[in-house]
Amino acid sequence: MVRSKSVVLPVFCVVLILSGGLSGALSGLAFASQVPSAKQLLQRSIAHHDPQGRWAKGVFEMNFVETRPDGGERFTDVTIDNLRGRFAVSTMRDGANVDGNLRGGECMWRLDGSAEFTDDEREKYRLTCDVLMRMSNYYVYLWGMPMKLMDPGTRLDETVDETEFMGKDIWSIRVTYDESVGTDTWYFYFNPDDAALVGYRFYHDEAKGDGEYIILEGELDFEGLRLPAVRTWYTNLEDKLLGTDTLRPREVSP
Repeated sequence: MVRSKSVVLPVFCVVLILSGGLSGALSGLAFASQVPSAKQLLQRSIAHHDPQGRWAKGVFEMNFVETRPDGGERFTDVTIDNLRGRFAVSTMRDGANVDGNLRGGECMWRLDGSAEFTDDEREKYRLTCDVLMRMSNYYVYLWGMPMKLMDPGTRLDETVDETEFMGKDIWSIRVTYDESVGTDTWYFYFNPDDAALVGYRFYHDEAKGDGEYIILEGELDFEGLRLPAVRTWYTNLEDKLLGTDTLRPREVSP
């Protein structure tokens, strides 16, 4: 699925060399061969996805259609307000409307519109602050890429690898985290032309090859913020399809 590769001489350089334009060809070759550092690549990617810095300051409502291989389909609405540290989620779970709201360290759940529910209902619908915090981390982290790679505790390997992902030549960076942040090893894949994020994978134990990889397809551009339109998950070991998430975002306020 992923392989290392050498730099291929672009066709336009070959034409220039054959036509005697050696100086220009060498200049073009140097440009094509110049691989940025991980920090430079990340900065370029953020400039592509979030050139105005809206992710950190805006309030965004994201509508998801989440499908699974068994034919299951779920519609989930998420509100992310990074400036105020607020996260909200609304979905159907086991036939009930479930709404969660997290702000700072405080959380609130509502079941079919009511904040009153039994212990059995709390267990059945997983209405705990721990679950809501995990959901917030999941949506904010993955849908906030590549901007979230600037967070404290993120460790970027200095070098960028020229490799292949899903049959396309890409640039890859390896990311680990301070132990207090996370223990997984991540690889992020970028289009060399515009530094757009095209996929990523993670390992719990890289030596075992476990974990998952994710393919990103298309982009939704709303007021300058570009996020993937479709995200599809597979296991690393078996290439087993785990699910597809389709994003339909709407900005609530600037």
